[in-house]
Amino acid sequence: MNTQDEVGGDADAMVAGQAQILRYIYGALDGIASPSINLDGLRRLMRFLVHRKVFHEMAQPKVGDGEGGNDNVYSLNHCSLWLLRDADVTLAPMVMMRTDPSMILPLHVLSRSITEGGTAFKMIHGEEMFEFSSSNSDFNRVFNEGMACTAKITINAILASYKTGFLGTKGSVVDVGGGTGVAISEIVKAYPHLKGINFDLPHVISMAPRYDGVTHIGGDMFEAIPPAETIFMKWILHDWSDDDCIKILKNCRKAIPKESGKVVIAEIVNHPTGHDPFVDTHLTYDLVMFSHFSGGRERNESEWQRILHEGGFLRYNILKIPTLQSIIEAFPE
Repeated sequence: MNTQDEVGGDADAMVAGQAQILRYIYGALDGIASPSINLDGLRRLMRFLVHRKVFHEMAQPKVGDGEGGNDNVYSLNHCSLWLLRDADVTLAPMVMMRTDPSMILPLHVLSRSITEGGTAFKMIHGEEMFEFSSSNSDFNRVFNEGMACTAKITINAILASYKTGFLGTKGSVVDVGGGTGVAISEIVKAYPHLKGINFDLPHVISMAPRYDGVTHIGGDMFEAIPPAETIFMKWILHDWSDDDCIKILKNCRKAIPKESGKVVIAEIVNHPTGHDPFVDTHLTYDLVMFSHFSGGRERNESEWQRILHEGGFLRYNILKIPTLQSIIEAFPE
């Protein structure tokens, strides 16, 4: 197969490839089975993936005067590059997370959730996802690894496109719901004048490695958030209802200075009629939120504006970056 260095380099193509892989990850109805040592099955699977433009297919070259083998060979493209496990940035852990049986099974009762009410995840597992994660260490690991890989992709896009956003920031930045600390560690590495605080539930923090310049704090964002000049949240508010989001934002408002503080939010901003390459995933992800979280949803700008205002943030900016999420800057004044 071709290497990443040989294929990579075209930023627009890599973004398009990321969007394509995400569409397939969340295209549950298309369910791609895992390959096995069954060569016939593997060949048929690769034929499907080539058709979906996840890989390129090439005729096997002839050796000497021979006719070459009967099987074709396959190479990576801008889509399958995102599946390399040992790459600096990869979606492979996200694929493993979204194809984990614990995540797949709730989708089978989606229609029941619509007709009867309630959360599909709870119908299957008997408890909400965060409670399930706290009591199931294997799922907790898979979930955290999936979140960590997307954190790195998102934070790379943020650091490349939002250079002045943290440059003028002083003091400390707290990553609320920061998981194992990947995002805040990258922020502090890029801006070493900042003090990083990674804030999440205790069972998540217990799995977080040490990072230079980062302090891990366990707690509950519905109770209180550690004080800081800037608060960063990536893919947190979409897990919660409007009322819960307003509670979180009010706690953010209490934690930052009134005059100079701000909240930097990385979330999907739905524009169903736009030309964003991620629009399919935006809409599909809203159904994922519906099936996995009680009250979870993706929001459009007017919906974001309402919860920001009610949470104490009257001024905001939305900045598009080359990944699934946008940046929402929110200011209390």
